[in-house]
Amino acid sequence: MGARMPSLAPLAWLPKGALGILKEIARHALRRPVVGIAAVARTEDGRVLLVRRGDTGTWALPGGTLEWGEVLSRALARELEEETGATVVGLGRVTGVYSHPERDPRFHAVTICVEATVREPVRGPKNAVEIREARLFAADLLPSELAMGMSDMLSHALGGSGDVVLE
Repeated sequence: MGARMPSLAPLAWLPKGALGILKEIARHALRRPVVGIAAVARTEDGRVLLVRRGDTGTWALPGGTLEWGEVLSRALARELEEETGATVVGLGRVTGVYSHPERDPRFHAVTICVEATVREPVRGPKNAVEIREARLFAADLLPSELAMGMSDMLSHALGGSGDVVLE
C-alpha cells in the first residue's frame, strides 16, 4: 500500500465558525429565499407566547431560519427555547406558508407557520440583543400589530377556520 494522500478538503482548514458565516453570505449572494419557521405558541391554558424583537422593538411570533442540515421540527423547538425559554409540549397543524417578498425587509423568506403547545417560559431570551423579552398574552390582550408582517399569520391561526394559507 502506498502512502496516504493528504486531505484536499480546504473547508476543513477554515477557523471554527467561518463556514457558518460563508454559508450565510452565500445564501444572500445566491438570491434564494430563506426558509423560516414561526410558532403560534400557546400554553395549555390558551395564552399566546410572543417575543419583543431587539431590532424593531415590536412584538412577533417566535421563530427563525433553518440552520444548515436542520429539520423544521427541530428548528422550531430550538428557536422557541432560544428566544423564549419555553419548551415544546406538542406540535399542531401547519397554519400557513407565507412567501410574499415584501413581508420581511431583511430578505425574501418563506415562513412556515405552525401551532405549538408550550410550557410556560422558565427564563428569558438567550440573546437579549436579538430578542428583548418573551411574554404570554391572553387572547383578548394581544398586540394589534406584529413585526415582519406576522399579524395576519397570527390572526389566521387563531381564526379557527382550519384552512391552510398558501401565499
